[in-house]
Amino acid sequence: MTRAAVDAPARPERRAWTVLELLRWTTAHFAERGIETARLDAECLLAHALGSSRLRLYLDYDKPIAESERAGFRELVRRRAGERIPVSQLVGRKEFWSLPLRVTREVLTPRPETETLVAAALELLPEGAPRVLDVGTGSGAIALAIAHERPDARITATDVSEEALKLAQQNAEELGMAERIAFVAGDAFEAARGARFDLVVSNPPYLDPAGAAGLPPELRHEPAQALFSGEGGLAMLRRLAAGAAQWLEPGGVLALEHAPDQAAEVADACRLGGLTEIATRRDLGGKPRVTTARLDRSPAGEV
Repeated sequence: MTRAAVDAPARPERRAWTVLELLRWTTAHFAERGIETARLDAECLLAHALGSSRLRLYLDYDKPIAESERAGFRELVRRRAGERIPVSQLVGRKEFWSLPLRVTREVLTPRPETETLVAAALELLPEGAPRVLDVGTGSGAIALAIAHERPDARITATDVSEEALKLAQQNAEELGMAERIAFVAGDAFEAARGARFDLVVSNPPYLDPAGAAGLPPELRHEPAQALFSGEGGLAMLRRLAAGAAQWLEPGGVLALEHAPDQAAEVADACRLGGLTEIATRRDLGGKPRVTTARLDRSPAGEV
């Protein structure tokens, strides 16, 4: 007899399921469905259903869970396993850079890989109230992480999606950073017309639409405009690299996240855009994930 999401978890015995039993059953059920983070997902969803924390689950392994409590958890399990809705959307939250962020299907769920981009940005950010432009802010994850670490930074965060900007603004308000970040609607650099920055940072769409069919089913629940870009996924990356020199202060830095197999193309695009000191950084998995480049510190024509 196979596990059926609509019945899960159910059992004939009269005694209630315990926390540990629910976690074991759900982990196996998720694994059967090809969910790689089966145990982690089970823990996150059960903690959310119980209004608890993952740590509390470990302390309450033998605690019986009443049917009324299991009902909500059962629905979360069904939607995760059957519809492959990301856990972050089911619980409405995702931690990034140790910051709790609200997420919806209107924004890209922040990934651990993007913390490599934040780390690079912080390392290259100059002292003395630097000006930062975050292009395609989504949930506001990158802008908020930088603001958290650098209270002196003056940050502008842009996005073409009004819904994304509303959510980013809400995250900023809940984290007490709303007055330090200007959220502006617009496409790429155009939203910040007339300004120059010490740092331009972006996690732009960089997936190739031609490969959409082979991607994890969870991505169907995230906004396509935040995932896919033309020219084999390179269109937005090339656009940012080509235009950055017009928006950077002399000595300013561009930092871009990209797919591992795009590192060489992004470096070439930065070079063609007149940038120097081009470097590629690897994420925690050892994959080339972020490219940084600098605008010459001397203005054009200066010796």
